[in-house]
Amino acid sequence: MSDTIQIMITMIIYMAAVIAIGIAFAKKANKNSENYFLGGRTLGPWVTAMSAEASDMSGWLLMGLPGVAYWCGIADAAWTAIGLAIGTYINWLITSKRLRRYSEKANNAITLPEFFSNRFHEKNKVVMTIAALFILIFFTVYAASCLVTCGKLFSTLFGFNYISMMIVGAVFVLIYTLIGGFLAESASDFMQAIVMIFALVVIVITGTVAAGGFGAVIDNAKSIPGFLDFFGIATPTVVDGVQQSTNGVPQFGAAGSYGFLNIISTLAWGLGYFGMPQVLLRFMAIRTEHELTHSRRIATVWVVISLAVAVFIGLVGRTLHPTALTTASEAENVFILLSTNLLPPLLAGLVMAGILAATISSSDSYLLIAASAFSKNIYQGLLHRKATDKQVLLISRITLFVIAMIAIVIALDENSVIFTIVSFAWAGFGATFGPLMLLSLFWKRINRAGAIAGMVSGGCMVFIWNLLIRPLGGAWDIYELLPAFLFSCICIVVVSLLTAPPSEEIQKEFDEVKAGI
Repeated sequence: MSDTIQIMITMIIYMAAVIAIGIAFAKKANKNSENYFLGGRTLGPWVTAMSAEASDMSGWLLMGLPGVAYWCGIADAAWTAIGLAIGTYINWLITSKRLRRYSEKANNAITLPEFFSNRFHEKNKVVMTIAALFILIFFTVYAASCLVTCGKLFSTLFGFNYISMMIVGAVFVLIYTLIGGFLAESASDFMQAIVMIFALVVIVITGTVAAGGFGAVIDNAKSIPGFLDFFGIATPTVVDGVQQSTNGVPQFGAAGSYGFLNIISTLAWGLGYFGMPQVLLRFMAIRTEHELTHSRRIATVWVVISLAVAVFIGLVGRTLHPTALTTASEAENVFILLSTNLLPPLLAGLVMAGILAATISSSDSYLLIAASAFSKNIYQGLLHRKATDKQVLLISRITLFVIAMIAIVIALDENSVIFTIVSFAWAGFGATFGPLMLLSLFWKRINRAGAIAGMVSGGCMVFIWNLLIRPLGGAWDIYELLPAFLFSCICIVVVSLLTAPPSEEIQKEFDEVKAGI
């Protein structure tokens, strides 16, 4: 039996196990919309923590982040990882308990748009509609990044056509999400978080040994200008986007600078967590807020280990296969290249399932949250307020299909860079919902007008900065999340102070949540 067939069999067995989980939870998930979208608030601390991080990290942890480290060295990847690790811890520390308590107080909200709407006691559902629309936009982009991961994985492994494999991945994720809902998604994400960290650790250990040890990897990185510099960055010598090599040695120019603005910009990735629906929903879904302390510790340890190992894998890949991946897009295949070259076929298949696990765990979250945003918040909340649970679930499934089709169109470009797609969607969520979430939980004076201003300004600024301002370069070349996040905060505060304060009822509710009543 060929190596390729053995890898394929292992991955098929894994996919079958994921589907079995979906079927096992199907009956309970389809009982009502609260079970389907939030699991009836029954998650335990381990499932809450591991599913939150697995759905958060997606395929870019195993492909995008190692690819950045392989391509241009440690600075970009490491500062991003540091920002994410800090953001993870702070989000679990200050946001999780207050949100769990407040979402239940706010008329038992089961989606993020519903929470914001109930928080301000809306009648005409403007906040809910705007929030749902932004979720639809950015999660469709996010889902596309997952489909790109699927396409790259299967086309690289088996030599199949990229577009065909990307569509197969989309169909699989769609079927799985349709079957099981939030409970199945969370249970399988727990398993997939274990598979992901197992895959990362196996590859970093075997790769480091094959490269001649930790010292050999570091020495190779030191030999490339800027590659191992936290305050500099390697610059591959490229022609038409393809890195040049001479006598089997990849060519690099002089190290580029990586200054204070670059570092602050990259650390700003951590701000995204405060607005990330797939993580925030886990805070809302846990059994009791007291279990969130345990979840925080689990999540932080998992994230720190996973991010550190993912970055180092990029360095290992550059040592073992210095000229194998010659474009920024190809560099994201370094994890696949190491796996298939270093491991026995069956183990390689299990490690490849780690990439599939990361992709599935994220894409099902993205599709489910986006579908709930439309069916629960726009269809039932705005268009058809007397819709039954069965109608909401039907509209949800139709929405899942439509979003998947749009994501397929976005993912058609085989040369898409996963890291770039994810960074834009991450900024979108972080700036649209992050400031609003923090101020809704911790500032009594915020009102509905401020909430609307914050979401619209933050979401729009992501597009404006990314498309119009950042291309100017120089001091303007800052990751769009940072300026958009700050702009949203300013708009919320200014508009809230210039307009009428929230009602006494809303303020009383805020005080009760703060006091833990």
